[in-house]
Amino acid sequence: MDTSSKTANHNSEHAVAGAVSGFVTRCMCQPLDVVKIRFQLQVEPISKYHVSKYHSIAQAFYLIIKEEGIFALWKGHVPAQLLSVVYGMSQVNIYDMKFSSFNNFSLLNEWKYSTQFVAGSGAGFLATITSFPFDTIRTRLVAQSILFYSIKYFFSCIIRHESPKVFFYGLLPTLLQIVPHTGLQFAFYGCFSDIYKKYYNESNISFYNSMISGSAAGLLAKTAVYPLDLSRKRLQIQGFKHGRQGFGLIPSQLKATAATALHFTVYEQSLVLLKALRSDISEK
Repeated sequence: MDTSSKTANHNSEHAVAGAVSGFVTRCMCQPLDVVKIRFQLQVEPISKYHVSKYHSIAQAFYLIIKEEGIFALWKGHVPAQLLSVVYGMSQVNIYDMKFSSFNNFSLLNEWKYSTQFVAGSGAGFLATITSFPFDTIRTRLVAQSILFYSIKYFFSCIIRHESPKVFFYGLLPTLLQIVPHTGLQFAFYGCFSDIYKKYYNESNISFYNSMISGSAAGLLAKTAVYPLDLSRKRLQIQGFKHGRQGFGLIPSQLKATAATALHFTVYEQSLVLLKALRSDISEK
């Protein structure tokens, strides 16, 4: 097999693994995302003694299920899946290409985690621009409480009554959030996974390594950039105040911890499986 074929196989494996990890992570973490967005878009102070609708994570889950049904926890799931698959595929593929190109420069080997931060930031930047319209539609679907508008409704409403630029409302604060967030995720994950491998004398990244390192990376990265995530959601909901009647830091941290752990774990395991399948096929 020539070099170009090996490179193509390598890139396709990373793209497929990224898409699979995005899909699985979204399925598992969508309820936490719904609760997180509801808290972020609630303008009243969070308190048991205030008129705020949601005042704790458990109460928010209970109230959403009671008023809207269990499937309301997966509101906006279709555009969210499109967002996750497109973003996941783009992000890891771009990251891998950037990080691989950086490895060609020997001077950068001493700055591994900084290189991972830069590669992750660039990957997050490009993947966000590609997938952002799906994020806007997903946010509007999740934000509605009793009104059940469809994906088609939001697309047509934005095109007919607003403007195509609405699909990119909140893009700037999103990029300001995603660029450092993705960079920090990859840098923290690389750092923690290396520490784990050194402590347990492992050569490859194991399942438990991915889960633990991913959890820590997700928690730290999300906490660092959370204020920008909040401003992004507020911008995306402009013009749709009729669909809904402390903020979401803790739900955001829980979601980020679980999502990042799942994302890296499913990605690593998918990559192992794809490489094993390719090896078996080449042997035959």
